[in-house]
Amino acid sequence: MFESLTDKLTNAMRHLRGTAKLSEENMAEALKEVRAALLSADVHFKVARSFIERVKEKCVGQDVLKTVTPGQQIIKIINDELTALLGEGSTELSKKKPLKIMMVGLQGGGKTTTSAKLAKALKKDGYKPHLVACDVYRPAAIDQLETVARQIDVPCFAKRGTPDVPAIGEEGLSVAKASGDDLIIFDTAGRLQIDDQLIEEIKELKRRVQPDEVLLVVDGAIGQEAVNVAKTFNEAVQLTGIVMTKLDGDARGGAALSMKEITEVPIKFAGTGEKLDDFDVFHPDRMASRILGMGDVVSLVEKAQETIDEKDAANMAERMMSGDFNFEDMLKQFRHIKKLGSMSSIMGMLPGMGKLAGNMGMDDKAEKQMKRSEAIILSMTKIERQKPQLLNSSRRTRIARGSGVKLAEVNQLIKQHMQMKKMMKKMQGGGKKAGNMKKMMKQMKASGMDPNQMGGMGGSMPNLDNLKF
Repeated sequence: MFESLTDKLTNAMRHLRGTAKLSEENMAEALKEVRAALLSADVHFKVARSFIERVKEKCVGQDVLKTVTPGQQIIKIINDELTALLGEGSTELSKKKPLKIMMVGLQGGGKTTTSAKLAKALKKDGYKPHLVACDVYRPAAIDQLETVARQIDVPCFAKRGTPDVPAIGEEGLSVAKASGDDLIIFDTAGRLQIDDQLIEEIKELKRRVQPDEVLLVVDGAIGQEAVNVAKTFNEAVQLTGIVMTKLDGDARGGAALSMKEITEVPIKFAGTGEKLDDFDVFHPDRMASRILGMGDVVSLVEKAQETIDEKDAANMAERMMSGDFNFEDMLKQFRHIKKLGSMSSIMGMLPGMGKLAGNMGMDDKAEKQMKRSEAIILSMTKIERQKPQLLNSSRRTRIARGSGVKLAEVNQLIKQHMQMKKMMKKMQGGGKKAGNMKKMMKQMKASGMDPNQMGGMGGSMPNLDNLKF
């Protein structure tokens, strides 16, 4: 979503390279481009103006530290301001039990799916969720909520044939409590636009069920209108948080950068895809880093810890280091990677890789190549996967036909597997490991791939936490 903004902010920083000191003159052009980048990303004009004023105030007169360039110094300042703009501080939900959450928003924002995503996420934390269908207007809304509730194996209260939404919510709350459930999520109705009936209905529902959290679900593609929507709902029912959906889309993303500042309501969660697992806690500092092209390695590690079994990963590493790495292991690797999400989302979390992958089409190519490689491996017999040395010419031809690829692609995958085994064997041996790693690092530098020069804004990135102003 923020790819265009990232590109424009990167270009804006280039004006400051080689400058000894940040001044009003050399800042003017760069900040003009930053402001244009924010406005083109659909950030509210008032938010963009105040953002630039704060950055300018912090930048002017700053002596450039010996260890960093002016470009890096301003990235630090912009990173801090972006974090503040997106919402510093805690984004945690109330700790009350039972925890009652009311979901509100316009029609089409994704409230029903988000209700199920939230229930599934909190179920992992030990809650016993219960969904309550309070949308009696949209055709099949109740059916949809019941369907997703079955998918995540949680109960769903629904009452057809009555338009009395507050009464439905009240009865659903009683049923959930009687069942011993400690997380009750009310999926309310939305409209294509805000009207008095909608506002009065959710006001009365809130009065009857007394929710601990009122979350506004907003489509990330809504643009500047998101600010008006958030203000109206906040005035009506006092929002406690915002959920941004469809952050995996190609919208300009300005809504996320505007709502917190205008409403002073924190963004608590983000929907990052269509699957019920594509739902994350919103971390302002991590999102700011991603917007500036510095990746989000912390979130990638957390996602890996959630989806990959630690013991399985340790066994895999041991097999690789011993050189006993076969196609069964490679297949497991592919499936581990798929659990982490799409290649584009993984690339976006790696410093400097999001833009590079997009420009070269690496994410799409990698996704397609992985699928083809998986098809090739699945066309092998179990014994062939375990003993690659059995793959003679006739077996390779059969595998190519079975997987629908050319023989050359089968040969290439087998060659890659052999190269991986050779590389792992070279890294074996106690005292040799350090020497081999140093040799690899030297080879990387010689080829222009200095691991210390992987910053997202064109150059090495200092540790932002160590910079003081």
